[in-house]
This record gives sequence, structure tokens and C-alpha cells, in this order.
Amino acid sequence: MNDILEILDKLVAFKTISALPNVEMVAFIEKHCSDLGAQCTRIPGETKGKIGLVARFGPDAPGGILLSGHCDVVPVTGQDWQRPAFQLTREGDRLFGRGTTDMKGFLACMMAAGKMAAARKLKRPLRLIFSYDEEIGCVGIQEMAPALPSLLGNPRLCIVGEPTEMAIATGHKGKAALRASCTGQNGHSALAPRFVNALHLASDFVTELRAVQDWYACNGARDDIYDVPYTTLHVGVLQGGSALNIVPEKAEVTFEYRYLPADELSGIIAKIEAASDKVVARYRDLFVGAAIKLECYNSYPGLELAQATDAARYAQSLAPDAQFTKVAFGTEAGVLTALGIPTVVCGPGSMIGQGHKPDEYVELSQLTKCQAMLGKAIEALS
Repeated sequence: MNDILEILDKLVAFKTISALPNVEMVAFIEKHCSDLGAQCTRIPGETKGKIGLVARFGPDAPGGILLSGHCDVVPVTGQDWQRPAFQLTREGDRLFGRGTTDMKGFLACMMAAGKMAAARKLKRPLRLIFSYDEEIGCVGIQEMAPALPSLLGNPRLCIVGEPTEMAIATGHKGKAALRASCTGQNGHSALAPRFVNALHLASDFVTELRAVQDWYACNGARDDIYDVPYTTLHVGVLQGGSALNIVPEKAEVTFEYRYLPADELSGIIAKIEAASDKVVARYRDLFVGAAIKLECYNSYPGLELAQATDAARYAQSLAPDAQFTKVAFGTEAGVLTALGIPTVVCGPGSMIGQGHKPDEYVELSQLTKCQAMLGKAIEALS
């Protein structure tokens, strides 16, 4: 545990907000792993200053266990922190600092597991993935994905260490983020009825999206393990217009959908497109150029692993007291599953209680449970 706390102290000090480079933190992790004898491979990101890392302990062989975590954290700007955000502060059983729960606590456990692995003669490999830009839509792991198959072999199990309070999550929803660009006409507000107001297009489209949401709530697939057991649509931003006396020509709606695997993506997209067409049709007689252009600018797949699979049973053998669950938030697990790697989500801390909040903390007892799970993993590989 002293190793974990020492490593976590250093990790929290790196200001790896998604908008900033992560090079210094990756260099620290790489040196730690290399000094222990791991084979390390950097994967440069598409953005300068962003780097992913894969470290392998033990033989270059199939099977083994893969541990995965992201380096980036969410911003602290605008939050009322009572303790230093980028300095580890211990108060009793609680360790405060940005990222302690999401998810540098698990990264510290990963690195300490590497030290345990280096002291053993492994029969099967322990591999570690350190990614970037997860907090802005699992961007980094998707950029890294083409390079991963040759580096990861065929692990028996991957554990993504997002905070689940050490429960074993076998599912989460997939997500897509979209932008609807609405085109109307400029005009003087005194003659407003003669023009197509782009904000009217946008607000009507929001109303139609709410109707799509209602349809999924009543008629879509259901999975009652989730807090919200159906596919959801959410509008986050509506903006447009420049002055009160000008009819706006442009408006934009930013929205997302989070979907259950049982709801076909093609059906969700078709309903959104039909909602857009329905709104535009109302205005075409007044202005033939009225339009709503839809653009998906980020997405990641969901996770759905049956509890009866070998991977799920193997995960529970490493954490015998852990319960199976599903989580509301997205993770990189869906991307890794798409590469053919059986994956669960299990890590220290509470996303509901601490994720993205001021004075974020992780409890020492949670790190102890994680250390025990990874200790069993090293035993299994030996």
C-alpha cells in the first residue's frame, strides 16, 4: 500500500486535464515500468503532446490479464475546492485530489501490480494500457486501437479500472454526440413572420427529440439493472441569434443518445432523421432553403458481457466478494471488446459519489480491495 500511495501522490500532481498534454505523466509511468523490466511501447496520439502507452510484464505470449486506465482528468475550473486539487491530501481514510477516484487511484494500483509482477516469474503476461482523452469521449483509446492488436495478443481478461466501488460491471450503454445545424433566414424582427427563424427550427427539433425519447421510454428495450433502464436522448446546448431585432439565420442544437445494445443503432438514427425531416417540412413552403444538417462528432460503443462467460467468472474469482452490476457512465471497455478482448469494468472509488466533483477523494479501503484483486491476478499469472 505504501507503493500505491507514493505513486498516487506523484500521479495527482500531474495536471493532465484533457485539454493539456500528458507527456510528462506518461514519461513517469514509462520509467517506472521500464525500470522494473517491462517492455514498453508508446503510441503517439493525433494531437501533439498526447501519448498512449502499453507495458508488458512477463512473456510475450497469448492469454494473461490486461489492465486499462486513462491518464486524463476533468477540469477543476469553476469548482469550489477546499483542498489543493493537484496535491494528494490524506484525511483519515480519505485521499483527496483530482483524479483520485477517476481514475488515478486505479493507475497507481496498476503500477504497483507491475512491481508485484516484476518480482515473480510469470507464466502468462500482465499487460497495462495507459490512454488519454477518455474524458472527452473515449478519443484516445480509439486513436490507439489500430496499434493495439499486435501489442496485446489475446488476453483472457481485461479490467478497465473506472470507479465501480469494486463491483464488477459487465455492461454500460454506448453513446453518440451529435450536432444539428439549423438554417433559416435573416430579416428584420418587425417582419418576423415573413422569415424562417432558425431558432424556431431548432426548438421544434428539440420537441421532436423529446418525442423520440418518450417512444424509447415506452416501447424501447429495457434493462432494469441500469438506473435509467432504456435508451435516452439528451439535449445539452441550444444556441443561435445575434441580436433581438434580427431574425436568426443560424442555430445549433447539441445533443446525445445513450443506447442499450438491444436497440439497433440504425433504428435510433432513423428516428432522429425522421424528426429532422418532419420539422423542416413545416417551413419549406415559406423558405425552400430551410434545413437541418445532422453531424455525429463523437461516439463510442457500449459494453455487454454475459455473466456466464469465462471472462466474467474469471473476474469474480479475482474479487470473490464483488457483485455484478452495470454502470450508467461510458468507458473504454466497449472499444476493447470490439477488438475481441473480453472486458469488465472494476475499480476503486465511487463515480456517483466522487466523479467529476470538487474535493474528489478515494477511500483507502477501496484501494486496499483493488490491491487484493490485483494481487490475486498476479498469483494467477504465476
